[in-house]
Amino acid sequence: MELSEQIEVRVRFSEVDSLKIVWHGHYAKYFEDAREAFGIKYGLGYLDVYSKGYVTPLVELNFEYKKSLFYNDRAIVKTTYVDSKAAKIIFKYEVINAKSKELIAIGQSTQVFLTSENPELQLIIPDFFENWKKKWGIL
Repeated sequence: MELSEQIEVRVRFSEVDSLKIVWHGHYAKYFEDAREAFGIKYGLGYLDVYSKGYVTPLVELNFEYKKSLFYNDRAIVKTTYVDSKAAKIIFKYEVINAKSKELIAIGQSTQVFLTSENPELQLIIPDFFENWKKKWGIL
């Protein structure tokens, strides 16, 4: 079963360089916004995780740019959960021009579990995350 969510973003003036092309660093924000929408939809939001006593910092984030987005373009940002047997959360991303349907960029992020009170890396999948996987038919 694939768990995914998508959002639409409009490229704002503050996100482009002097050539009116989206500055590459803004894709991290687009991914973050899509990841947050995924969390809200599937009950894996930042506050959901924090309420269980954990935080999930990013340890890896990568991008591959295919084409450019320009000022006032609209894009669809799709986030897809990638299952892992390790105690981590992995997402894949696709950015697609909403008008032309062209693939603009792809990427992936990896987050790990740390306890929120005493930040220690968790090498075993937390119970709440295992239950989350069961709920959505991943386990």
